[in-house]
This record gives sequence, C-alpha cells and structure tokens, in this order.
Amino acid sequence: MEKLIIATKNKGKMKDFKELFSKYNIEVISLLDLETTIPDIEETGATFEENAALKAKEISEMFQLPVLADDSGLEVDALDGEPGIYSARYAGEEKNDQANLHKVLDKLANVSKEDRKARFICVLAIAVPGKEMIYKKGYCEGTIGYQPVGENGFGYDPIFFPEGSEKSMAQLSPSEKNQISHRGNALVQLEEWLQQNS
Repeated sequence: MEKLIIATKNKGKMKDFKELFSKYNIEVISLLDLETTIPDIEETGATFEENAALKAKEISEMFQLPVLADDSGLEVDALDGEPGIYSARYAGEEKNDQANLHKVLDKLANVSKEDRKARFICVLAIAVPGKEMIYKKGYCEGTIGYQPVGENGFGYDPIFFPEGSEKSMAQLSPSEKNQISHRGNALVQLEEWLQQNS
C-alpha cells in the first residue's frame, strides 16, 4: 500500500494519520486533497463498524484506492448505549456540540455518580480494492460529569472524565488526550497491523 485516502475533512485527524503512516512510507491524502468533491455519504448503518465501512467502501470503489474511514461516538450505560452512532446529531440534524452534551446531561440529571459510566469508541475501517474490509477498534472508558469543563477538545470532551482522571477530556493537553483517547487506541492497533503487513 503506497497511497491511502483518509475519508475525512478534519485537519486535526489528518495530522495524526499522516504521522502514523509516514513511518511506513505510505502517502495519505484527505478528502480535501482530492480534485473530485465527494458528496456526504449517508451513515445508514446500525453500528460504528457499518458506518465506517460504508464510507470506506464507497470512496474506495470511486477511486480504486485503499481508503480508511472512521466512525466514533459516545456510549453511556445509563442511557442504554445512547447517543452511540447518533453522537454527532444527538440533539437534532444540525450538528451542535453544546446541544448534544446538554441533552446527555439533562437525561442523566437524576443519575448517581456510580451509574454515569460511559466510553468513547472509535472504529477504523480500511477498504482495499479486492480485499476483505479491515477493522480496528479503540475505546476510552470513563464517566460523565455534571457540567462541561475545559476549553480543549470538542464534542462531548467537556463532560467526559477518563477513568482515573480528575480532569475532563477537554482539560487535557492534546498529547495527554492522544495517549488515552479512543482514536489513539485504535491507531495503536492500526500500527500493529501495519507492522505485520508492511
């Protein structure tokens, strides 16, 4: 594999992927680097795996190149796994981080500290033309706080406290976050796979 499309327009994510793949002499390009505009692919899957695979497969077929796509979100035990695959649009079709995290806090209003367990999940799917889909999955376990704290991060970071940490995800520095994050853990698995397959 010499070239890989990362199915994202997120520059922060691209930085992480570039760093990882450059060690293996794999050139990575984002959707922003393509001359063709890719329409948003509808995430109609019922799981993170299905959604990541949908994106990877469709773009891989378009360009006949390997594609890595990810899908991630937050699962809260007391909410039966919600927001789950609906994490980005939990409070409505318009993606609104503040509305989303306040919806989680409102639903957990009467839930005790012990029962606020949650985890971030990230699934990476790699579609290589003519080969089986490859999946790597990372978790970050923690609990949901009572109000948003911290300026770093995005999404649900201000209300998510990683296991064993007094700080929310949004209070951690980028390097601290990368060491424990669900995406960081999925990347570790991806790197193990690359080492075996390069």
